[in-house]
Amino acid sequence: MRIVLLGAPGAGKGTQASVIASRNGVAHVASGDLFRKHLGEGTELGKLAKTFMDKGDLVPDDVTVKMVLERIGEPDALGGYVLDGFPRTVAQANALDVALRGANQALDGTPLVEVGTEELVRRLAGRWICRTCQTPYNETTARSKQAGSCDKDGGELYQRDDDKAEVVRSRLETYEKLTAPLVDYYEGQGKLVRVNGQQDVEKVTVDLLEAVSSLVMS
Repeated sequence: MRIVLLGAPGAGKGTQASVIASRNGVAHVASGDLFRKHLGEGTELGKLAKTFMDKGDLVPDDVTVKMVLERIGEPDALGGYVLDGFPRTVAQANALDVALRGANQALDGTPLVEVGTEELVRRLAGRWICRTCQTPYNETTARSKQAGSCDKDGGELYQRDDDKAEVVRSRLETYEKLTAPLVDYYEGQGKLVRVNGQQDVEKVTVDLLEAVSSLVMS
C-alpha cells in the first residue's frame, strides 16, 4: 500500500501515520524526521532545512522531493509506505506522481485528518519534546509526570522553535496558502477521504484504518 496522510501541523499525522504503517507492515516515512536526521548528522541539507523550519516556512520543493524519493526507494519501503508531511504542495504531488508512474506504481489514496484552526494552535503551542528520545508531550493533553523531564529517560523537555505561538500561526497560514490546494488535487483524482481529527485519538485511528482499507481495496 502507498498512502499519503494529509492534515495541518498539529493534526496528529505523525502519531496516526505510525499506527497505520505498523498495522499494515509498511514503512512510515516522515519528511520532518528526515530533515532532523540530516541536521543531527551535520549535513548541509539538514542545516538548510532548519533555516526554513524554524521560521515556519516550507523547505524548497527540489530539496524535499529528492530526499523523499530516495527514502521510498530503500528496501524497507519497497512493500509500501505511509507518507507523513509530504507532499506539501501541488508541485511536490506532481513530482511524486511522475516518479511513481516511472516505476509503474501509483498512490492508493490520501486520507485527510481535519482539525479546526483554534484547536491546532492550542495543540502546537503546548507541545514539548524530549531532547534525548524525541518523545512528545503536551501541556494540555499529555503532560509529563515531572515538569521539564521526560517520563521515559529523564531527558530535558524543550519546545521546538516552530512550535512557539508566534511561529505556529505563521505555519498554519503557510499551510492554508500552499498545502490546502492538495485537497482539491487529490479529491479530483478520487483518492481523498476525510476523517474527523477532533475525536478521541483512538476513534481517529479506527476511522483512518477503515479509510485506508477502503482505499487500498478500491
